[in-house]
Amino acid sequence: MSLETVLLAVGERDKGRTDRLAATAADVASPADATVALGHVFTTEEYDEARSDLDFDRKSEVTPDEVAKRYVTIRALGDALEAAGVEFGWHGRLADDEDDEGEVVVALAEELDADMVVIGGRKRSPAGKAVFGSTAQDILLEAPCPVTFVRGE
Repeated sequence: MSLETVLLAVGERDKGRTDRLAATAADVASPADATVALGHVFTTEEYDEARSDLDFDRKSEVTPDEVAKRYVTIRALGDALEAAGVEFGWHGRLADDEDDEGEVVVALAEELDADMVVIGGRKRSPAGKAVFGSTAQDILLEAPCPVTFVRGE
């Protein structure tokens, strides 16, 4: 399988696993000389909070792409990919709420014609191992390409 674009999709809950996500994306992208598309999905509430925290002028039009580019998670991932010599870009998207995040990631993968999606998730209890989180499960079942799941500690 030829890889050109790897979508590394992150959200608010991925702050603690950026090292593992970046390492996985770099491991996948480097041998193929693929580009990593860093995609951050914000709920409307998270987007408004991030926009305020990043001191954007309230009156100016700011796109989710611009907010994502300056967001701490994307910057940390970008720094790690740059150190690994991997080419990358960034994309921000809005989801109405957490229940829609998976759909937004799938739509972004389709839009970018991604060859692979990398997502993170949390460690589950023994009973919870039978089912992924709903966002991860939506992406795993609906993505137009293979998905790599990076489990958090």
